[in-house]
Amino acid sequence: MAKATFGINENIVSLLCYLIWPISGLVIFLVEKENKFVRFHAVQSIIVWIAGAIITTIISGVGDILMLILWIFLMYKSYKGEYYKLPYIGDLSEKLIKKLIYKNII
Repeated sequence: MAKATFGINENIVSLLCYLIWPISGLVIFLVEKENKFVRFHAVQSIIVWIAGAIITTIISGVGDILMLILWIFLMYKSYKGEYYKLPYIGDLSEKLIKKLIYKNII
């Protein structure tokens, strides 16, 4: 398992991206400059949190349960070291990272 900027295994850091949405994802994304696996999970966690906030506002109760399940699932997948892309959100995360790198924003 590769190390992240923090000197911790990338699977642990990627799990932390999902831990405190969107704060942990944003902080890790801003600090981690090299590890693509960690950066992907950081961006995906931010986008999932935004989508989840909208969904739980619209369908309270059911949306909360679905987001809890998704949150646990994504933490599990990232901890196992899997580059798990959610449909649409995963592609959006990759495109956003490439766009920010291309424009030298990050």
